[in-house]
Amino acid sequence: MNCRVFAVAAHPDDIEFCMAGTLLLLARAGCEIHYMNVADGSCGSVKTDAATTARIRLQEARNAAARLGATFHPPIAVDLAIFHDAPHLAKMGSVMREVAPDILLVPSPNDYMEDHSNACRVAVTAAFARCVPNFPVDPPRPATERPVTIYHAQPHGHRDAMNRPVTPDFYIDIGSVINEKTEMLAEHRSQKEWLDHSQGMDAYLTTMQELCREMGAQSGRCIYAEGWRHHNHLGFCAADADPLADILREHLLEPVA
Repeated sequence: MNCRVFAVAAHPDDIEFCMAGTLLLLARAGCEIHYMNVADGSCGSVKTDAATTARIRLQEARNAAARLGATFHPPIAVDLAIFHDAPHLAKMGSVMREVAPDILLVPSPNDYMEDHSNACRVAVTAAFARCVPNFPVDPPRPATERPVTIYHAQPHGHRDAMNRPVTPDFYIDIGSVINEKTEMLAEHRSQKEWLDHSQGMDAYLTTMQELCREMGAQSGRCIYAEGWRHHNHLGFCAADADPLADILREHLLEPVA
């Protein structure tokens, strides 16, 4: 069976910051990659209006996904309005049934920004409802019994909403694809100025690399890494299912005891 991977994040460039290295390695391993930002990025500018900003960021996200050879799924929400509610769950539930992933990569359940945490909640609930035929999705699609294993990326800055450090269950050594990951993030050209203005993130690409370097140092065995945590298997897959480890065994690093 060809392994199908679905990466879901809140905004355009979130996948590139937190997940793209792992996705690049999975794509190299022959996995089918699906890519989705839940929100449209419309608030990510101080120069262009919301509609124009959303159009710019949609194209940037499509360009980044194309570097992965990924199937692109369009956003279903506007910035700062990702909610764990029936309309968003119905839309995400439909996409989840369409993709029917074996591996679901999602944000941390606790991050500095509510959009990030809510994108995680919406994706996880949609995955749980994938096999529930009485749960209405929009547009309608039949339920699927395909098991899915869920992994959570690190929160931005590797800290939760209370500024506490978050330690992953394991690390993926992404040193061999750090240049490609940087090129994916560089597709989001509109965000360099915005993040400098809104969050003081002056060196956009360097900030991403520094975060990956921090994970590499924490692993104790590589230079650049992405950290991941397992979601509870109940309702999703077998207790011992770990397809990410099975596929990327040579890149996977367990925490040093």
